[in-house]
Amino acid sequence: MAACKRCGDEADELVGVKVGKKTLKLCEDCADRAREEAEVAEQSEAVVQQMMGFKGRR
Repeated sequence: MAACKRCGDEADELVGVKVGKKTLKLCEDCADRAREEAEVAEQSEAVVQQMMGFKGRR
């Protein structure tokens, strides 16, 4: 059995999720949370950029 890199629990199957520039092997629960966190961060950045009138990407 493999251990999740985030929570440390053992899982039958790990999922590769790209977090930032790294790809981590996470259990399903942690993978879902990581995807949601990335989506929220992206939306937050878009709102701030729109509010400030920023037209490009970093």
